[in-house]
Amino acid sequence: MSLPRSAKVLGTRQPRRGRVHSALENTNPEKPLLQEESCQAKRSPSSPQGGPKKRSAFGDITNAHKNQVLSGKKEAVKVAPHKAQKAHAALGVAKTNEINLKKPMKKTPPTEAPAKPKEDPVPEELVPAQVPAVEDIDKEQLGDPYANAEYAKDIFEYMRGREEKFMLPDYMKKQPDISGDMRAILVDWMVEVQENFELNHETLYLAVKLVDHYLVEVVSMRDKLQLIGSTAILIASKFEERCPPCVDDFLYICDDAYKREELIAMEISILSTLKFDINIPIAYRFLRRFAKCARATMETLTLARFLCEMTLQEYDYARESPSKLAASCLLLALIMKNLGGWTPTLEYYSGYRSQDLHPLVKKLNFLLTYQPRDKLKAVHTKYSHRVYFEVAKVTPMDMLKLEEILNSC
Repeated sequence: MSLPRSAKVLGTRQPRRGRVHSALENTNPEKPLLQEESCQAKRSPSSPQGGPKKRSAFGDITNAHKNQVLSGKKEAVKVAPHKAQKAHAALGVAKTNEINLKKPMKKTPPTEAPAKPKEDPVPEELVPAQVPAVEDIDKEQLGDPYANAEYAKDIFEYMRGREEKFMLPDYMKKQPDISGDMRAILVDWMVEVQENFELNHETLYLAVKLVDHYLVEVVSMRDKLQLIGSTAILIASKFEERCPPCVDDFLYICDDAYKREELIAMEISILSTLKFDINIPIAYRFLRRFAKCARATMETLTLARFLCEMTLQEYDYARESPSKLAASCLLLALIMKNLGGWTPTLEYYSGYRSQDLHPLVKKLNFLLTYQPRDKLKAVHTKYSHRVYFEVAKVTPMDMLKLEEILNSC
C-alpha cells in the first residue's frame, strides 16, 4: 500500500545535519563549546597573536607551507587541536631551517695530498733566468693626438725595414773629381746653413743623405758640389719644415754663385734621380726614439747628438746603418755620463744587443779623442755653446777603461 505523497516525504527526509553538529560529534564531548569555537575562529590581524608572519626567501624554499593552517570555514573545521600542534611544529622547523641556511657553511678540512718524493735540485746554470720587464714608453702619450703613440712602434719598425733599401755603397770610387775631404767641407758648410736658418736637425741629416744618394747615381764635378748641397737643403726643408726658406735665400747663401734656373734644374734632377722617394731613414730620428727609451736627460741626449753629428762629415760612417749608429752614440753617451749600459727596454725597441754595438762605440770614442777634422769647426763650435750644455768640451773616455766597461755590460 502506497503511502500518501506527503507522508512519504515526511518519512524519508532526514533532518539535515549542520556543520556545528557534525563538528560536535567528532570532538571530545567533555571540552566546552566556547573553547572549540575559539580554535575554529579565524585569526584576525588585529588579534593579540598577530597576523600571518612573513617568511624570508630561505623559508619559502622549505616545505613548511604545506602544513600551515589555511583560511576558510571548511579548513577551519578540519583542523583539530592535535593538528594545530603539528602546524606549529612545522613553523618551528621552517624557522630552524632559515637559521641554519644563514649560518656560514663549515669548511671541510682539505685532504692532504700524498707527499711527493723529493727531487734532486736543478743546477743553477740550468734554471731559466727571469726576463726583465720591458717598459711601454708610449703609454704616457696615448692621450696626445699629436704624438701618434699608437703607431710609434710600427712607424719605427717600418723605418728599420727601409734601411736596407737605402744602404750606401762606396760611391767615391766612381767620382773622379770629388773626394771624401771635399764631402767633409760641404757638410761642414751645410751645418752652418742649418744654424743660420734655424732649421730642424732632421732637415740637416736628410739633406746629407740626399747628397750621398744622388752622388751614387750621378757623376758630378767639384764646382757643382755646393749647388747639390744647397738644393738638397731646399728639398729637405720642404719635406721637414713648416716654413721652409725660399729659393732666393739659398741663392744668397751661395753668394750668388748660381742662378735661379740652375737651382730649380738641380732640384728636378735630384728628385727624378731618386724617383721622389726621399723618406730616407736618418740617425737623428732613431736617436731621439732610443733616448726616450733610456729616459735620458736633455744633456745626455745633446751629448749623443754631438757624437752623431760629428759622423756626418766622415765618409766612413755614411755606410753605417742609421739605427745602429744612433744606438751606438747613445750607449757611448750613457757610459760617459755614468748612467749605466744597455737596458732590456733599449734592446727591445732598438733591436740591438749591447754586444752588437761595442765595435762602433769604440770607433766613435776614437773619433772623439783624435778629431781628424781640426780645420772643420762648425760642429764643434755649435756644441761648445751653453745652449747645447757645452758638450763638445767633454773629456773622451780612456780606451782601456771603455773596453773594461763594455766587457762588463
